[in-house]
Amino acid sequence: MHKSTITIDVILDPNKIPEQINWQASDSTADMKQKSKAMCLAFWDGADKTAMRIDLWTKDMMVDEMGDFFYQMMMAMADTFQRATNQGELSSEMKEFAKGFYKKFRDQQITQ
Repeated sequence: MHKSTITIDVILDPNKIPEQINWQASDSTADMKQKSKAMCLAFWDGADKTAMRIDLWTKDMMVDEMGDFFYQMMMAMADTFQRATNQGELSSEMKEFAKGFYKKFRDQQITQ
């Protein structure tokens, strides 16, 4: 059996606000730890039928970057849902929602 390990290091300031997020995967082609400004990690607890999440972002994550991040995550979630369930219509609806979300987000950014 093959084992793969993902390591996530979060460096906090004195107020426990993330300053830096670094990650590394044992099966990655990258030799060094990768830096990130945000992360969303979810686990499914099959016994309790609940999702457990860890959502973190650094204090230098900009609002426009957060909008881009969420849009890309929603699009990726739709693709994952399609692959896992073969529910193309629902996946397409998720993508349409993501596109509408992103358009509204961008419109608000322009007016601010």
